[in-house]
Amino acid sequence: MSDELQLLPKSIDFSARGRARVLLWTVFGTLGAIVATLCMDSFNFGTFTPAQLQRAIITDIILPLVIAPPVFLFFSSKLRELAIAHHKLAIYASTDSLTAVLNRGAFTTVVDAYLSEVHSHERGGALLVIDVDHFKRINDSFGHERGDEALRLIAQTIREALRSVDLVGRMGGEEFGVFLPGATASRAEIAAERIRQAISDVDFQPNGVRRPLSVSVGGASFRDRVAFSALYREADRRLYEAKDLGRNRVVFSRPDDALGQVAA
Repeated sequence: MSDELQLLPKSIDFSARGRARVLLWTVFGTLGAIVATLCMDSFNFGTFTPAQLQRAIITDIILPLVIAPPVFLFFSSKLRELAIAHHKLAIYASTDSLTAVLNRGAFTTVVDAYLSEVHSHERGGALLVIDVDHFKRINDSFGHERGDEALRLIAQTIREALRSVDLVGRMGGEEFGVFLPGATASRAEIAAERIRQAISDVDFQPNGVRRPLSVSVGGASFRDRVAFSALYREADRRLYEAKDLGRNRVVFSRPDDALGQVAA
């Protein structure tokens, strides 16, 4: 029995984008067509001889089997294509085209939705605001194409340093946001330092010469419900402290430091 179970697919996609739904529409649509044909013809069954009744039933089954499957397959396939196209458009609309992370609008919306559901001692987390140090010098020295390459490398490095549940967004220019749902202040601070160190280790070589990259990170954690604007403002304030202290460092705000009981 266990061997038979292993042969089964791990998951079947019945969503609007899955092929399984196309198959279901085709099968059940065809069965429905057969039932509808039999029901409509049943009013005449009482006047048929046994031979005529047999032919009528066979005809009522065969005709839908021939006509219905191609029709249902065609229309359900078109619906699937539309669902796939809609899904891709939704991804494009929420993704930053350069770095492939969430854009500012999508990042803010998702984080704000999480924050609105936070209850004391049940869910917490942290927000990091990351700014690339002296990014203008990269553009001025090597050109905007190399600057874009640096941003892509940094975005990729940030994603690789995080958990699968964490969110990364490009807030604009050379600034990124990272949301760490459920992370304690200590874990969030460790994650911020891990990101900073990983970016320092990035092998960025414009024109064949290694050019060190670094970021300044401001962070703010929370335990209770808090508005995104307040959380972002606190993390951004810590980011500017990191810059004032010489850049390439993390400055972190814990709940008891400043946010306290900020209302949503």
